[in-house]
Amino acid sequence: MKCTKCDATLVKETHRGIEVDACPTGHGMWLDLAELDQLEDKAFDEDELKGTLVYSQVSTTDSCPHCGSALQQFQYRLYDITLEYCPSSHGYWLDKGESERVTELMDRREGDMERSAEAQKDWAGTLKRLRSPSFVDKLTGLFK
Repeated sequence: MKCTKCDATLVKETHRGIEVDACPTGHGMWLDLAELDQLEDKAFDEDELKGTLVYSQVSTTDSCPHCGSALQQFQYRLYDITLEYCPSSHGYWLDKGESERVTELMDRREGDMERSAEAQKDWAGTLKRLRSPSFVDKLTGLFK
């Protein structure tokens, strides 16, 4: 397979425990279809909470290393990063530094979900206290 940016032959590398096809000149890496999910799972493995993967696809001039079709560029999970994918479902191209950005975004997503769960728990406790008879009695006493 060839690099989508410089046409160099991609080499097998292990990146964060995942075997990927990397550009030897450092332009980026090719992830087969399931490997992007594996990369995300290194930081956050709750698939149902990750959100929609692809937004706003646009054709590019780069080609898929597997089939040669034009890659589609897309906004990754509504974050401020764009990735490329093969419309024939062969995989994803990540430019240099984008794998770290994906992992960082998934770390942030996990933290956001934990904060959201904690806020919901706090709110439920507040509502429970507000509904307690002693609070209602005190509140009622203010208006007598």
